Amino acid sequence: MLLSSASVRATARAALAEFLGSAGLVVAVVGSGIAAQRLSPGDTGLELLENALATGAALVALILAFGPVSGAHLNPVLTLADRILGGVPTRQALAYLPAQLAGGICGAVLANSMYGLPAVRLSTRHRSSAGLWLSEALATFGLVVLVFSLARSRRAALAPLAVACYIAGAYWWSASTSFANPMIDVSRMLSDTFSGVAPASVPMFVAMQALGGAAGVVAVRALYPDVAAAARDVVVPHAA
Repeated sequence: MLLSSASVRATARAALAEFLGSAGLVVAVVGSGIAAQRLSPGDTGLELLENALATGAALVALILAFGPVSGAHLNPVLTLADRILGGVPTRQALAYLPAQLAGGICGAVLANSMYGLPAVRLSTRHRSSAGLWLSEALATFGLVVLVFSLARSRRAALAPLAVACYIAGAYWWSASTSFANPMIDVSRMLSDTFSGVAPASVPMFVAMQALGGAAGVVAVRALYPDVAAAARDVVVPHAA
């Protein structure tokens, strides 16, 4: 069955929103990491605080800006979870995933270039241990449960602030500083700065995020058996 031109345009707009939102998120994560490293050299705690606050503030703005168009998933795990739970059709999910990845890569290039660094330089910051992997699974699990619980309880309007607070807080309580997003993994791989992660560390991060996301879907289904009725409003309600 052929898709209507209106449907194609709507999907294209949503994919563009995911691209721009993902690019903005990575600019915030990587850019604030570079700024923190330069402003507070040698003080890792202060650098992390600056990075977390800037990321959280940017996330609120990005969800508010792009959420009405696409829902502001900005995360392949959330998109796949929403597809499994019935919130988005397959064609929309297939449009979101490459848009998120391309946006994240562009965001890393822009952040590096903005600070006079090589546009792409693979990170040498290895992050590999059982504790970090467990942390990524837990952080991603919590994120999935949060956004679908908000949608199901009709509090999706609170999602911009709630998600931003969760991510900013998880920078501190999680051993890995809570990437919780495969798009972020790949993007941070391209910047050899405070926020970077070495390519060799990325596959296990992605695997544990997928595991955490899957566990989150199971938990959401157990907590809210009728979640499919509200899954369309993840992360925030958006146009059809």
